[in-house]
Amino acid sequence: MALPTSTNPAHAHFESFLQAQLCQDVLSSFQGLCEALGVEAGRGLTQYHKIKAQLNYWSAKSLWAKLDKRAGQPVYQQGRACTSTKCLVVGAGPCGLRTAVELALLGAHVVLVEKRTKFSRHNVLHLWPFTIHDLRALGAKKFYGRFCTGTLDHISIRQLQLVLLKVALLLGVEIHWGVTFSGLQPPPKKGSGWRAQLQPSPPAQLANYEFDVLISAAGGKFVPEGFTVREMRGKLAIGITANFVNGRTVEETQVPEISGVARIYNQSFFQSLLKATGIDLENIVYYKDDTHYFVMTAKKQCLLRLGVLRQDYSETDRLLGSANVVPEALQHFARAAADFATHGKLGKLEFAQDAHGHPDVSAFDFTSMMRAESSARVQEKHGARLLLGLVGDCLVEPFWPLGTGVARGFLAAFDAAWMVKRWAEGAEPLEVLAERESLYQLLSQTSPENMHRNVAQYGLDPATRYPNLNLRAVTPNQVQDLYDVLAKEPVQKKSDKTDTGKLATGTQEALLRWCQEQTTGYPGVRVTDLSSSWADGLALCALVYRLCPGLLEPSELQGVGALEATSRALKVAEQELGITPVLSAQAVVAGSDPLGLIAYLSHFHSAFKDKPHSPGDLGGPVSQGSPGTSSAVLFLGKLQRTLQRTRAQENGENAGGKKPRLVVNASRGWMVPVPCVVSLHQVEAEIPSTEDPPVPEPSVPLTPPPQNQEVGAGDLCALCGERLYILERLCVDGCFFHRSCFHCHVCEATLWPGSYGQHPGDGHFYCLQHLPQPGHKDDNRDTGSESRELPTPGSDSLPSAPSMPPVPQEGTNPAPSPSRPARQLIRLSSPERRRLSSLNLTPDPEMEPPPKPPRSCATLARQALEGSFVGWGMPAQGPQGLPSSALVALKEEEGESPPSSEEEEEEQEDIALDEDMEQALLTFAKNSGTMDKYPTWRRTLMRRGKEEQMKRFCKAQAIQRRQNEIEVSLMELEAEGMKLELALRSPSISPEKQKALWLEQLLKLVEKKNGLVAEEAELMITVQELKLEDEQWQLDQELRGYMNREETLKTAADRQAEDRILKKLLDVVHQRDALICFQEERRLSELAFGVGAQG
Repeated sequence: MALPTSTNPAHAHFESFLQAQLCQDVLSSFQGLCEALGVEAGRGLTQYHKIKAQLNYWSAKSLWAKLDKRAGQPVYQQGRACTSTKCLVVGAGPCGLRTAVELALLGAHVVLVEKRTKFSRHNVLHLWPFTIHDLRALGAKKFYGRFCTGTLDHISIRQLQLVLLKVALLLGVEIHWGVTFSGLQPPPKKGSGWRAQLQPSPPAQLANYEFDVLISAAGGKFVPEGFTVREMRGKLAIGITANFVNGRTVEETQVPEISGVARIYNQSFFQSLLKATGIDLENIVYYKDDTHYFVMTAKKQCLLRLGVLRQDYSETDRLLGSANVVPEALQHFARAAADFATHGKLGKLEFAQDAHGHPDVSAFDFTSMMRAESSARVQEKHGARLLLGLVGDCLVEPFWPLGTGVARGFLAAFDAAWMVKRWAEGAEPLEVLAERESLYQLLSQTSPENMHRNVAQYGLDPATRYPNLNLRAVTPNQVQDLYDVLAKEPVQKKSDKTDTGKLATGTQEALLRWCQEQTTGYPGVRVTDLSSSWADGLALCALVYRLCPGLLEPSELQGVGALEATSRALKVAEQELGITPVLSAQAVVAGSDPLGLIAYLSHFHSAFKDKPHSPGDLGGPVSQGSPGTSSAVLFLGKLQRTLQRTRAQENGENAGGKKPRLVVNASRGWMVPVPCVVSLHQVEAEIPSTEDPPVPEPSVPLTPPPQNQEVGAGDLCALCGERLYILERLCVDGCFFHRSCFHCHVCEATLWPGSYGQHPGDGHFYCLQHLPQPGHKDDNRDTGSESRELPTPGSDSLPSAPSMPPVPQEGTNPAPSPSRPARQLIRLSSPERRRLSSLNLTPDPEMEPPPKPPRSCATLARQALEGSFVGWGMPAQGPQGLPSSALVALKEEEGESPPSSEEEEEEQEDIALDEDMEQALLTFAKNSGTMDKYPTWRRTLMRRGKEEQMKRFCKAQAIQRRQNEIEVSLMELEAEGMKLELALRSPSISPEKQKALWLEQLLKLVEKKNGLVAEEAELMITVQELKLEDEQWQLDQELRGYMNREETLKTAADRQAEDRILKKLLDVVHQRDALICFQEERRLSELAFGVGAQG
């Protein structure tokens, strides 16, 4: 029966308030509601209680229940925790509004000023689980029925602002629009308070408003005076956002969202995009919300080539300024990329309108991100104290691919409100600041995985959110500089830097003593200095032998010349210890670069100085977990040499004709993956012998260079021929380069170990994506240089299925594509079973096999079902061998409160799965009687799959960002090191003490560089894991397509292709196993070293 229409005007205003989708409509309907109830707006919780008492309306009861439950938490003390506190919040963004809501719940008088007059940002924000629960607890579903009903959890900025604005108004926050905060007005005399400088002329009530707390949430471009900001720079990064009109048609609802695809692990998709459209991207994300929202990272050269940017400028502001961006070309660019990523299934893409009525597409720079050095300050004048806090982008600018902006913004809002509560309780200012800075230290480390799992318990108290919380991590003495008393002289800040005049000047002496200790007892070696004592090569061999026993035995060096001995020592140190050369063997022998030799030896010292040494222990083993050593650098070097040998064999350059191997150095225990189909037990030691000569490596001479080679050749870059300073030197295959010169010949991307190759024909270096294959003419090199016309949506140049992990579409079954057959049940013939059973794929019995990485949503959903029916009266294995685990999660989800009508409407969306999985699930559900009990299982499975894909994407983007930051840091170190080296090498009359200080500073820079290189190698290990996961998934899909065919229908070419794919798949499995073995061995070594250190 239909409910009768209410005649109460307050009810009508309340309904308008709930449904309002424009900022002005929200304000006008709320004003009408207050007038109808006779309540004065902006009076804090008193106003809320009056509205709730007078508005006895069925539609409002559920909202009152949610807000009362939140306000009833003990931490708010029934709204009396901060009744005497007056707060000014600047900025009505999501973080500013969320902070205002918390302050209002504490009972504070909250005034919020916002310079805009409407909400117009369509960009979509990813939500963490706790933010979803938090917003639902504030009634988000009541205000926005579509909240978090798709396969991905997100919300547009505009909708989030509307939800929080409505909550803030109900809780009595006083809001002023079109008012700009320009600064603080200190109290003119004793007894007065702090005021704000506002523009344009504010109302008298607002202009005279005195407050004792200021919270700035006005964005990254506005930070109140007194706060210092640190810039975190990476390489040039250009983002492009585009919002298209969402007509909510059936066709649009069936297009799957893209949680994130990154080049770092899925190069095939971006290569297809480049060939089809000429668009070169690093990543792309697609969310479906009020609009079809796309965000991507584009390469500058591509934007210039396609005419999006008119000219190339070094200054980012000029490069992306409106005068240098062609709007039509930018729109064409974004439309083509979006059309390709969605296979053209969104139809005609029409841009949504921004705040100015223009197409909502923009290019922005996120090369540098700003981070405040402190999150709060206190200012005092004439006895009036003011607490200042930062939240949102003006505290930490988020890195958009990680989707951390709104989640960490909300955490900062809670922490700031907790600070205000402590302030209102009368805690000492320095204690309040110390607690706030202790919480600020945790902010950048937060993720859904390392916070408390029970999001329902999250509240204002930090202990409910952060495990292992230490509110005294920062002491009051450490934050004294954050307390400014304006009436007095500013407190002189104590510098944390050590006086450079007091730096230790015994660097060379300490290094020399250490080298003497390490080489004692080696025949024919007597180290007396850091130059001439190393010219015969024996001292360097002795040092390497001490750290890498079993190699460079004294007996092996009898009759060997100085140059050859030095060459061997440099090579073994690089390949077995991970110490990369910074000077050539010729320079060591000739003594032409004493500064380079000192820098090289200092690397040994910093890596192994903590290794205990006792007399007569010359051949003692060195621990892999020793402080300073970088096992990742060593592993990547071995991986790169393995890839070179493999490619040399494929190119017919391997004279030995031996099959690639999985090699292990018996003395060191390092496992090196070599692509070939062998058992993990069939490994050989990579130790040179007369019976088994080592496989030659491309461009690395097996014999020492001739004696007449130019001494000091390592001082010049092998590519550009320019001078190489010590910190600039990058050694690759015995040659030295600038890091900036060592990039892909096609895409100019920086090359890292394990991710590049050298073409034997032209001698150029390429990333693996652009490395020309033997016997194939590479067409990638032509793509980047030509200017091509972007295809229009729906044109023939767009492939029907790009080579990216296909995501099952809503409401339809995945259609097979020409390049990838549809996934079906694997039915093996008897010969196939025999062939697979005969393969030796068993790793070391003590090692667990590497887990198969879930990639597609269907695969992820299948994995999520494992063990789900155990304990429900069903066997652990279902029909067709289907593993059983997601219904437990489904039970939890179904156990939530009954959804509202708005929720039910959205949850009826049907999401398609592949045939075999759907049949298995249906059979299982029918047999167990769960079909009616769990109506939302399909949506939940796909949601879990999308979440796993997003985690993987965020991981890849975090790695890429850190790689870029490391590269910029290395460039800064190189520039600083060049100045010091020039000063040290110049024939000046500087005193020896000054030169010793310069050398000390240079060696510190060398140590910093080695640390960054080691961190970079660790990141590359993770990149290798991501790449191998993706490659295994791709090969698995291709192999399934061939194996699903009837044996009688297969051609000879099909069988050859099947065997080739199977071989590649096993290669990848072996490489993944090698990575797992490496990581486990390193973990055990570090654990053993830690136990030994404690002992």
